[in-house]
Amino acid sequence: MRIAVLESPLDLGPVVGAVVGIDRGGLVTFTGLVRRKGRIPDVVRLEYEAYRTMAEKVLEQIADEIEREIGGARVAIHHRVGSLAVGEAAVVVAAAAPHRAEAFTACRAAIDRLKQRAPIWKKEIGESGAAWIEDCC
Repeated sequence: MRIAVLESPLDLGPVVGAVVGIDRGGLVTFTGLVRRKGRIPDVVRLEYEAYRTMAEKVLEQIADEIEREIGGARVAIHHRVGSLAVGEAAVVVAAAAPHRAEAFTACRAAIDRLKQRAPIWKKEIGESGAAWIEDCC
């Protein structure tokens, strides 16, 4: 599965498996983890909500765009929704390309575009309160 929005914990293996190939010598991954300090200084969990059908469509568009822009690249993105504790993976991106430079560029572009365009919303829940994060994911 190249693109997914899931309620279950994320696994890097299938994401990498969706992009590797005999003509792709560079592989770069990014895993975004829930951290203790965000906009709220004492985060205990994050709650992600998504318009799942649209989010998967947007993630697929992002991956397709990058693959068109970077010859030979392949991109996969999995994002988690629901309640996530500190330390859990919220997003996993894998990009493979013929060479390392293109793989790094593709991976960075995927996470940057996801943050700008995906209909996924994040709420920080902390000991001192809660807040929706405007520039999510």
